[in-house]
Amino acid sequence: MALQFSEKAEQEFQELLTRYPTKQAAMLPALLLAQAEFGWVSVEVMDFIAGRLDLPPAKVLTTATFYSMYNKQPVGKCHIQVCTTLSCAFRGGYELLEKLEAKLGVRRGETTTDGNFTLSEVECLASCGTAPMFQVTDSKGEMEYFESLTTDAKLDAVLEKLNAKLKELPDPREMH
Repeated sequence: MALQFSEKAEQEFQELLTRYPTKQAAMLPALLLAQAEFGWVSVEVMDFIAGRLDLPPAKVLTTATFYSMYNKQPVGKCHIQVCTTLSCAFRGGYELLEKLEAKLGVRRGETTTDGNFTLSEVECLASCGTAPMFQVTDSKGEMEYFESLTTDAKLDAVLEKLNAKLKELPDPREMH
């Protein structure tokens, strides 16, 4: 079955096109919209966006695979992205990543067996002054920063908050 946007996403897509001088200029936000709509950016989604923007599929593929903000494989309902760049590394980024691996029972790059969490190590998230930190993008496309995670109590409170949110989130593995 061919992909298509929901009515709401289609409206957002049409509005996006009005903000850019060319369809190609709208590619990055269109891919983000598609990721929020379909859960991740598969080759099928890249082809869909290429068709909607009148671009060669290879142009969209090379762009989507260049940027780390696009998930090229299914992720959990909450995608936890831990910054380990210099400032975060010095202030406990790797220790935070190891704690999350232990608490979630997965290694970086993996998704929990229940599909709730994916854990990733990423480059700078531009929050150096509040390191160590991570960003969570949920399956509705909403993003939130959790900063100054210097104690187990702070980390546990964040995980508790995320666990409470899970029941209202769609499973991205079932969104295509």
